[in-house]
Amino acid sequence: MAGDSKEVARAHLADAGVEELPEDWDVVTLGDLFTEDRGIAVGVMYPGDHDPDGVPLIKAGDLNGSIINLHPDFRISKDKHHEYRRTALEGGELLMTLVGNVGQCAVVPPRMAGWNTARAVAVMRLADPSETHFVQQCLLSRPLQHLMDVWCNTTVQATLNLKEIRQLPIPWPPKKSGDAIAAFGKVLDDKIELNRRVNATLEAMARALFQSWFVDFDPVRAKLDGRPPAALDPATAALFPEQFAHGEYDMIPVGWRHVAIEEVCAINAWTLGKNDDLETLEYVEISEVSRGNIANIATYPRGEEPSRARRRLRHGDTVLSTVRPDRGSYFLALNPPENRVASTGFAVLTPTKVPWSFLHAALTQPEVSDHLGQMADGGAYPAVRPEIIGAIQVALPNEPRILEAFHRTCAPLFEQAEDNRAQSRTLATLRDTLLPKLLPKLLSGELNVGGLRFAS
Repeated sequence: MAGDSKEVARAHLADAGVEELPEDWDVVTLGDLFTEDRGIAVGVMYPGDHDPDGVPLIKAGDLNGSIINLHPDFRISKDKHHEYRRTALEGGELLMTLVGNVGQCAVVPPRMAGWNTARAVAVMRLADPSETHFVQQCLLSRPLQHLMDVWCNTTVQATLNLKEIRQLPIPWPPKKSGDAIAAFGKVLDDKIELNRRVNATLEAMARALFQSWFVDFDPVRAKLDGRPPAALDPATAALFPEQFAHGEYDMIPVGWRHVAIEEVCAINAWTLGKNDDLETLEYVEISEVSRGNIANIATYPRGEEPSRARRRLRHGDTVLSTVRPDRGSYFLALNPPENRVASTGFAVLTPTKVPWSFLHAALTQPEVSDHLGQMADGGAYPAVRPEIIGAIQVALPNEPRILEAFHRTCAPLFEQAEDNRAQSRTLATLRDTLLPKLLPKLLSGELNVGGLRFAS
């Protein structure tokens, strides 16, 4: 890097509030770190119509701090994806928002390989991939976030262009310090990803058991064939009938019946009132929810919350979005704080005659999302009425001990998944707030991380 360019970078760093660097630190620009062939680019300009069978498209709204929405709600056609193949993701790139909430910065996980990005997201590829996490931490730090805010063009909405991104100054430490900083962030990222994979397994186990017992009726079929039901203790196996009867909706175990969901739960039973004695509200918005995960919970002083913050939550509630229900925007409320509320765009289902694990497993089967998506109507934001959810049919056994056995097995699976999610939110907050706050101390030499070691 030419001497005068380095001086410009140091001046930009000073504008960001970092006037001095430790003696063994250098400064580079972000553009110095890019690969020569692909470097930095923006994604699809005109995505066209949503293509359910197309390629997932990451938009600016899909980035929250260093988190990427794993279930983006928009897909582009394969032809459009091929047209913009230069920005097709391979895994390991840095993504950063350029419009609106500028400066959200995340590392692309391997599972997103083959996806694409929208125009408002920069795709950055570093010549040395091992530096990616360190650069991410720098970009999320308070000094660099401040500098990006200053540089933004805000005539319509905050916008940062690629030329400005290339000029962003990156304080460059000796390799040992840089590796330690990056390792700290990566350890947290790896734990969050591990929690996600564990949760996928736990919840798949619960839904598979629901499918086996209450949809496919495997224990009954086994008895009908003269076989002992698989993986069931004798006492539980004895609870299931030995034959089928013809029900209104096809074959059903003898003594069982089909019921509407609204017969076993209350829908939107608890609404926030003017006289509710709460000083603050923890608010869950639809855009922050995806397949059980809540990316962000906003806190508002009472009286300053959005008008949509009306659905109060109880332990064991299943909360489903009525807007674009095929997206899978649902979550399970386990021991929610008294002041947590959800948007009126959700339907809150409180179990009254069945265990909460049964209700949650029933309503989060993939077939339910598909059905509700087909039933949704409206223009840009198709929605279903809560009574359509309430009309969904489930098979209900006449022997309550079957439901109790299901709950004993599956409630711990859902509870462990929720504990993992709470831990991941804490780790994400730690990563996105602690490291950026530490960076000024690192730059001043007040804190030395070069000797830190991290457990796997």
